[in-house]
Parts: sequence; structure tokens; C-alpha cells
Amino acid sequence: MRALTVRPHAKDSLEVRDLPAPVPQEGQLLVDGLAVGVCGTDKEIVEGGYGWAPPGRDWLVLGHESLGRVRQAPPGSGFSAGDLVVGVVRRPDPQPCGACARGEFDMCRNGGYTERGIKQIDGYGSQMWCVEAEYAVELDARLERVGTLLEPTSVVAKAWEQVERVGGRSWFEPRRVLVTGAGPIGALAALLGVQRGLDVHVLDRVTGGPKPALMEALGATYHAESAEKVIPALSPDVIIEATGAAEVVFASMSGTAPYGIVCLTGVSPTGRTLNVEGGTVNREIVLENDVVVGSVNANLRHYRQAADALAGADLPWLERLITRRVPLDRAEEAFTVRSDDIKVVVDLGPGAE
Repeated sequence: MRALTVRPHAKDSLEVRDLPAPVPQEGQLLVDGLAVGVCGTDKEIVEGGYGWAPPGRDWLVLGHESLGRVRQAPPGSGFSAGDLVVGVVRRPDPQPCGACARGEFDMCRNGGYTERGIKQIDGYGSQMWCVEAEYAVELDARLERVGTLLEPTSVVAKAWEQVERVGGRSWFEPRRVLVTGAGPIGALAALLGVQRGLDVHVLDRVTGGPKPALMEALGATYHAESAEKVIPALSPDVIIEATGAAEVVFASMSGTAPYGIVCLTGVSPTGRTLNVEGGTVNREIVLENDVVVGSVNANLRHYRQAADALAGADLPWLERLITRRVPLDRAEEAFTVRSDDIKVVVDLGPGAE
């Protein structure tokens, strides 16, 4: 079989190589890989800035936004041949912290977790792969063309759960949400906001390409002005921040309605400085009982929430999120950014015999 591999911390080491077909261990599914999505983390690994190979070798099978079809399932696993599945990314620390021991491995305290396609475990970017049945999530069969969206949807399902849990400390009936960024995470965060019946606004700097029309088709209001202008005018109850741009982060922190919640999902680059009037930000957060919370990764509960959200979404709209599909033998094209990209997917082709 063929697999998409990389040598972490070695720039431009992306390679499609032939590997032996995997042999499932006890309790594992054998899956024909259909596709993997490409995200910023994958690009950072390919650029040599991130990632860890499995112990004992210097290369890693890439890919954590998975989609596959079960070829073989152990009895009693709850899965059958032909099921459409996605594999969970993170695994808890073998010597678990308190969070990992309770299944909340997305909240690992000691950093001893591992991650498929990122940290010390091969990913799903191969024509066949295995996954423990308890770390597989079944998808509605109608979602075959868009199933790679499940993993990023799980990230925003967790973000929304965090918002609702924080809001639940007192009376909380949000009406207006602003999502900053209309990439895959932002678009999916907006989808979940619309599904909650909220007045959803999306802020992004582009005025052309597919993003404005896609957000309008969702029923959201699209803005391309500056964050400093849009956020105070809207005074949203909730902001899901998906850009990681420091200017937008701090504008969000000081721009919500009273009792506002800002959930940060974008990771800011380091090494940049920004002049901020910190006293004003602090006063508004304290005096209005505002909250700023970070959210990353997802656990099994969030994957299942995401599967339900995608099953309830408009399928043609989801298909428009995937703006480019690249075959495995030209996988390097998926890592070249184009101006009209939203989500790029690598098609893995049929499973190897």
C-alpha cells in the first residue's frame, strides 16, 4: 500500500512511499483509507516546524483528519465491514493524568498524550490503516464525500461545549455570535452556531473567493471590515476566535456584550509584539464578568457531537467547504496554498490488497 510520510523537523521531506499492509491487533478495525484533510498542523509538520516520529524511526505517516471504510471488524466491536468511519486523533497518556484517566484526554495536564499523524503514532494518510474500535466513530453513509470534516468539526463542537459550560455558571441566553475567520474551523463553528438558532456573524479579511457566498448560504452575516470596527458594533454575546491573529484576539477580549465569552481556537504565532491598552481590557473583563477560554483538540464525546452536527447539516453546503481534492500521487500540491482554498483533501484511492 502507499502512504503519505514525512520526517518531522526535516523541511520538504514529504514523500509517498510503499509500506506493508497493516495487520490489525486484537480489538482493532482494519480500514480502507478514503481520504485525509490537510490543515495548518500538517503544513507546519511538512515545513519542519513540528511533529514527532514513532519511537525507533525518523519518519511518520501523516494525516489526522481521517476518513475510511471498514474492511474487517472484530466480533462485538459494534462495527461491520462497509461502515464509514473516522479515527480519533489523540490517545491518553499511558500513565494518565487525572483528566486522561476520566476520558478527557483533550485536557491532558502533563503532555504525555500521543496523537495519530502528529505525535509518536502514525497517522491515517495511508491506503489502509488500523484503529482501536473504541477510538473509531461511525459516520452517516451520506457523508462519504465530506467525512474528512469530522475531525475539525469535533474541535468546534468542543469549543461550543466550553462556551455553554462557562455560560451555565449563571443565566445565559446568548443571541448573537461572532466567528472570526472563515476557514474550515470558522465555517464549521458558524454552522454549529446556526444549528443552535443564533444570529451568526462571520468576520474575515477576504472579499472575493468562495467564503462570503458560503457564509451567506449558511444564513450567517459576513463582514470584511476591521475587527476594531466590527466587534464593537456587533457587541456579540459569544466570540469564537479562529484566526490566531493577535490584533483580533485582543479586540475580541474587549468587545463582547456584558457576560460575554470569547473562546480562542486559533494559535497565534510567537515572536510578534503588540501594543495593548491592558487596563481597559482588564476592567471590561472583570466588571462585566466576561470570560476568555482556550480550547484545543477533542475527546470521543465531541467526535460524536460532531457526527450528529454533520448528519444534520445541508450536504451540498458541506461539499462546498471542500474546495480542492488532490490524488495521493500528487499530494505535495495539497500543501501549496491557493487564494480560494478553504479545505483541501488528499484522496487516498482504493485500499491495497
